[in-house]
Amino acid sequence: MNPSAAKAGAATIQGDRDSLDLPGAQEALLQAVAATGVPVVLVLINGRPLSIQWAAEHIPAIVECWYVGEAGGTAVAEALFGAVNPGGKLPITFPRSVGQIPAFYNHKPSARRGYLFHDNSPLFPFGHGLSYTTFAYSDLAITPPAIPPTGEVTISVTVTNTGQRAGDEVAQLYLRDCLSSVTRPVQELKGFQRLTLPPGESRRVTFTLTSTDLALLDETMNLVVEPGEFAVVVGGSSVGGVDGRFTVTAPENSYTDDTDLTGFCESPNRAGLPH
Repeated sequence: MNPSAAKAGAATIQGDRDSLDLPGAQEALLQAVAATGVPVVLVLINGRPLSIQWAAEHIPAIVECWYVGEAGGTAVAEALFGAVNPGGKLPITFPRSVGQIPAFYNHKPSARRGYLFHDNSPLFPFGHGLSYTTFAYSDLAITPPAIPPTGEVTISVTVTNTGQRAGDEVAQLYLRDCLSSVTRPVQELKGFQRLTLPPGESRRVTFTLTSTDLALLDETMNLVVEPGEFAVVVGGSSVGGVDGRFTVTAPENSYTDDTDLTGFCESPNRAGLPH
């Protein structure tokens, strides 16, 4: 294709948007329907995250369907009428406004500045998802509390269905390297498990982290596991959960920094930063 033809074609391509609000008159329609007082469930059929802050504040239930397939109508109806209990989780972050773009949970510590007079937290964080029941996390255990660079650490937690009906939950484990030679994300998803629990039942969920999960590319682009403290959080999304820490010890005869880092590293999703 010659350059002139490419330019002409590019002028007609419409794939991006300058706003993430509901398009056209859909926002006004939603507000008018909600004003009637009739219970409303918002069903989204979309391919990108939307800034639906008004809906999040005023609509009691929102179902994110993305682009459903041939059986999508049946699946949505079964979820709306309670024949099935949804258990999906968001694979992306939903921003409050287009000004938050790019919005992602595993940003670097200095990558978020935000805007004045604006809530800079996500509207819906990565990994978020509700159902017709609720879940609680408790009794986090980390074994052993210290490992060598080639070692393994086991993280276990109790997940309890605290609601009135059976449901699925996706337990998610996030990791933060507290102090490293190169900048690292404020948190990284390192494991997840889906489990089905009857009402009132608890189950122990276990994750194992190896040197592969802890490694980073250093300044010379070598894959290494650096000694120091790591923070972990296990919960139902990238925000909230139960947290703990473990330490990777330095190899024998290696240099170690005696700086006291007590309290330096905040838990992955409690760092006061948007995710």
